[in-house]
Amino acid sequence: MPFVNFATKEINCKIVYYGPGLSGKTTNIKWIYDHIKPENKGEMITLATETERTLFFDFVPIEVSNVRGFKVRFHLYTTPGQIIYQASRKLILKGVDGIVFVADSQEERHDANLDTLDDMIENLREYDIDIASIPLVFQYNKRDLPNILPVDVLRRDLNRWDRPDFEAIANKGIGVLETFKEITKQVLKTLKKNT
Repeated sequence: MPFVNFATKEINCKIVYYGPGLSGKTTNIKWIYDHIKPENKGEMITLATETERTLFFDFVPIEVSNVRGFKVRFHLYTTPGQIIYQASRKLILKGVDGIVFVADSQEERHDANLDTLDDMIENLREYDIDIASIPLVFQYNKRDLPNILPVDVLRRDLNRWDRPDFEAIANKGIGVLETFKEITKQVLKTLKKNT
């Protein structure tokens, strides 16, 4: 649910990049951050402990002028991917307005994709969020590596809700912007419908 700041006339929307460890969530966020004009973004913040890392930054896109007289500000978060950080991932989902599920296309990482997706569904359920109703985009990352699963298999096993999905090579920026534009479009559409 977006946070509305009446004093600054801003609507703050939270987008979370969720996926298994080393799937490319951080790479996506850093690529986006590096390609947004400095005057439209805040500082990138890394919350790091000895064993996990979460990235956060916010920005105001220039294409989105306003929603009912309010500026829209997007806050982008990554989650720690390793399964032992389930509590951190759940906490980051609190108040989420849209999710990008970043899957690792490598065959040997498929079980991790499935486990992480199940974990995400359960965490959303605990916040009374139905995955079928929240803006959601799937990204099949690392398409340039050997031993990758066909997109049809990834789509069948992960994208059970027939949501928009994109192939990506995030470390080269391929598919990153397309994924990002789609999730922001969905979040804005939901926001405009509900205001």
